[in-house]
Amino acid sequence: MGISFAIPIDEAQRVAEQLRTNGRVIRGRIGVQIGAVTKEVAEAIGLGQPRGALVLSVEKDGPADKAGVEAGDIVVKVDGRAVEKQGDLPRLVGSLQPGSKSTLQVFRRGATRDLSLNVGEFEADRPTRRAGAPEPGNAAPVVKAILGLTVSDLTDAQKRELRIRGGVKVEAVDGPAARAGLREGDVILSMDNTEIADSKQFITVATKAEKARAVSVMVRRGEWTNYLVIRPTR
Repeated sequence: MGISFAIPIDEAQRVAEQLRTNGRVIRGRIGVQIGAVTKEVAEAIGLGQPRGALVLSVEKDGPADKAGVEAGDIVVKVDGRAVEKQGDLPRLVGSLQPGSKSTLQVFRRGATRDLSLNVGEFEADRPTRRAGAPEPGNAAPVVKAILGLTVSDLTDAQKRELRIRGGVKVEAVDGPAARAGLREGDVILSMDNTEIADSKQFITVATKAEKARAVSVMVRRGEWTNYLVIRPTR
């Protein structure tokens, strides 16, 4: 059929040695869920070429969380070794020794930074913690719609539930924002590499962004965080 699967020989040898020595395979873990970085997103956020692994969510109190990794970060290096694509990160992290220290280089809001963490041990069939749904907000929505978005401020309770410092909730969506894939109920955490604290700041940043060709928006939807690209004009 012309279809085959291959495992790198160094990985196969490492697994074989661990089975002989320990009777089981020991892998490192950092406690993140990841996704791919698209060309469109890479260009919009200033990363250039699509590379790295996009952090969709961070396990509470896990190694990455304690090291300061945030949802929306893009992991581009592990101990100096490049993460060219999403699939590279599990392989590199899995090869780390649990209990050892490692350095992740992440791309966040237009700049890279190094974060030091203590590597955890991967456990098979580890349950994934799902974030609860945010409680309804009591803040009045912003009347003025920008980029097809009408938003409201989050309550303190909603911020605690989502474990975020700021952001605005999408109350209604139309036009460019709808075409980009935003939905009612999404939480906008940053726009154009600028962290959004509240609706007032959103208006300031979004008004300037209306003149741009493409605007990157970091969005929290349920337990996942991802980037979407709004194009003000078609």
